[in-house]
Amino acid sequence: MVDVRDYYQTLGVPRTATAAEIKKAFRKLAREHHPDKQPGDKVAEQRFKDINEANEVLSDPDKRAKYDRFGKDWEAYARAGAGARSGSGGGDPFGPDGPFAGYTTFGGPGGGNVRYEFHTTGNPGQFSDFFRMMFGDEAAAGGGRGSGGRTFRASGSGATSIDDLLAGMGVDPAARGGSRSGRGSAAGGAASGVFPAVEATAEISLEEAFHGTSRIVEIERRRLEVTIPRGVDTGSRIKLTGKGPDGRDLVVVIRLGPHGTFTRRGADLERELPVTLREALLGGEVPVGTLKGRVLLTLPPGTQNGKSFRLTGQGMPRLKGGDAGDLYVRIRVVLPTHLDDDATAAAERFLDLAHQPDPRA
Repeated sequence: MVDVRDYYQTLGVPRTATAAEIKKAFRKLAREHHPDKQPGDKVAEQRFKDINEANEVLSDPDKRAKYDRFGKDWEAYARAGAGARSGSGGGDPFGPDGPFAGYTTFGGPGGGNVRYEFHTTGNPGQFSDFFRMMFGDEAAAGGGRGSGGRTFRASGSGATSIDDLLAGMGVDPAARGGSRSGRGSAAGGAASGVFPAVEATAEISLEEAFHGTSRIVEIERRRLEVTIPRGVDTGSRIKLTGKGPDGRDLVVVIRLGPHGTFTRRGADLERELPVTLREALLGGEVPVGTLKGRVLLTLPPGTQNGKSFRLTGQGMPRLKGGDAGDLYVRIRVVLPTHLDDDATAAAERFLDLAHQPDPRA
């Protein structure tokens, strides 16, 4: 079997190739390497098999999605459900050799949180990617849609629950601290504090962390809006007691996405500000973009490249307390790159008059 990491290379297409481009590449290669053109050539025969295998995966949206996400282990992920549900599965998919080796669990026998990590984007409610990828729309509880995006849904009695999904993959929920005494028996908040909490990771933007935002979660056919307060940071945890599947606690763990302008340091922010040579030499007011809007920064004459200014209260709001951090603005002087003869002569006269000492002396 061809190395599954080389499917795109086998067909000679980029990972961003469309279905039409994959089909076109496959047809071209299949014609070139068809065994009938080179009878008895074992290398050509194997090449033809590799091309067909790569096309079988990349032309199927579901298989391609699993391959793109899980790489060489995509078939193990696909087998994790079907094989175990038919009674042939075993072992621990979360172990080092299991298909879920890349995921993290907390706790062990007798209790502790079990963590299922779902990656979301800026659209509200995208918590179902993991279940949809592994088990299809039906196992993701019907692929329900919330306002603004997909939702994470874990359904209870009468549908597939998280314990059922784990059991279907050969994991004993009781052994992982995740079982309940009977399907659908945990009513209301009875499971809260007794059974493991379910964690979902929500990635938000810096702007959302500054202003506050929300995500939509669907739990056992209930739509729940999770309010994310201003000032949260990576690692912030929002606990919804008894709101998880089967009455468990649901914990939303925040992950802050990268930003193109600002760098966060706790409640403080940092950014770079390009200024002209004129502004640096002569000083003046320069506009600075902040998360609150534009403000004017007064530069003194002779502002040096790399000098930092603090804008008080222009940082992130603090989770506890009504104040905010500061914004540190680091100056980057942009020199003119094209000088004609007149500009060069003027610059020389200016520098002669400036009498700048040697900074290396």
